[in-house]
Amino acid sequence: MNSLPFPLQNEELFQQQAYVQGKWVHAEQLKTFPVYNPFNKEKIAEVSDLSVSDFENAVQAASEAFSIWSQYTSFNRSHILQKWHDLILKNENDLAGLLTLEQGKPFPEALGEIRYGASFIAWFAGEAMRIYGDQIPSPDATKRIAVLKQPIGVVVAITPWNFPNAMITRKIAPALAAGCTVLVKPAEDTPLSALALAVLAHQAGMPAGVLNILPTSNPVEAGDFFCQHKQIQKISFTGSTRTGKYLMEKGAGTLKKLSLELGGNAPFLVFEDAHLDDAIQGAIISKYRNAGQTCVCTNRFLIHTSIANAFSQKLAEALDKMHIGNGFQEGVQIGPLINEAAIHKVHSLMNDAVAKGAKIYYSQKKSENDMIFPPVILTGVTPEMELSKEEIFGPVSAITTFTTEEEAILLANNTAYGLASYVYTRDNARIHRVTEALQFGMVGVNTGVISYASAPFGGIKESGFGREGSKYGIDEYLVLKYICTDISH
Repeated sequence: MNSLPFPLQNEELFQQQAYVQGKWVHAEQLKTFPVYNPFNKEKIAEVSDLSVSDFENAVQAASEAFSIWSQYTSFNRSHILQKWHDLILKNENDLAGLLTLEQGKPFPEALGEIRYGASFIAWFAGEAMRIYGDQIPSPDATKRIAVLKQPIGVVVAITPWNFPNAMITRKIAPALAAGCTVLVKPAEDTPLSALALAVLAHQAGMPAGVLNILPTSNPVEAGDFFCQHKQIQKISFTGSTRTGKYLMEKGAGTLKKLSLELGGNAPFLVFEDAHLDDAIQGAIISKYRNAGQTCVCTNRFLIHTSIANAFSQKLAEALDKMHIGNGFQEGVQIGPLINEAAIHKVHSLMNDAVAKGAKIYYSQKKSENDMIFPPVILTGVTPEMELSKEEIFGPVSAITTFTTEEEAILLANNTAYGLASYVYTRDNARIHRVTEALQFGMVGVNTGVISYASAPFGGIKESGFGREGSKYGIDEYLVLKYICTDISH
């Protein structure tokens, strides 16, 4: 029996050991680390704390499994992935409960993440059967030129705590569909969701060694090991730009192929002709989902001067109706931040802005729980303030005004990052001008929701490179092989 504060229908999903070569294993040194509920700071698990010797065992298991899994037909791999998808949806309530418990987001949001995460498995189960090569016309009548796409090999997925289910499936579904084997290093704050996914992958018939879950409290040691290991061909990482640069530097010695989904600084542009109520709805979705802790969350609201007061007032009215609290409580829309460091960072950014002239336009009543940061609206925000330069990762709306389209574009692009952006306008010509001028990998037009399994997710500039999802996502795990055949003999 588990000791969780809610009943699991499938108790097998609550695992505290690592998953390597199809088995649940302790760390060789028998170390563990605690996992806490961010809402009340209560310990909910003691998870196996792996180190280098354990990582080495997992690499060898994945390398051995690669010779088998890569030879499965695409139809066989697709069938197993589809079974995995179906099992996830069958157990979606349990998975969502575990997610809320270790991450803090409201249960309906957690349930949405489980379904969103499963959609990538379904999508790439289909893409597995559409990995096409080419036959190229040859300039030499005696030669035939062909191009094959083959799996790159053993892949490492290093995933963040803010989407502990979906960031895993978004990375490893295309890798598995391509024929790669995978090592997952989940965030130390949220390993339980990753381990639960492994339970269902095992039940779906995933061969031993194909998927391995490696929890550890020492991410630097893990990252260094993965970057330097010659049997690991690819690393996919979601996290901070600083860590992404570190992995890129460390991986240079073995020329690792990398996919990096890094920091964001998303602008939300609202022009004077926008439908204001739609913009408010999009603002709530794009800013306050997961208490503002997403890489595509709006970081800077850029509002035309003529509607800035009306926008601020309507946003405040909307925030006044939002409920904060325990993610398991019905009606709660904003849960706790992940840890004390996150709380401190948001306070620091907000205090810096106020010290430099920003005004607190709205602040919801402070919660009795010090892990919950109540929604705030700041006006008079300028590009010199720290929250204009880096991700807030909390429920603070920073509003800056503009007067012309050109100024809006300059303000939006005034950042080292280039992940997501949002534009609200009813002028079709402006839509083309602005979306093409914005230096971001993704643009939402009159919508605050932009991420789907069928769409390419990723950024430019210091937000990284590579794409997840869509038909382009599977190419990140494939290599091209050119074959020239002499047919004259």
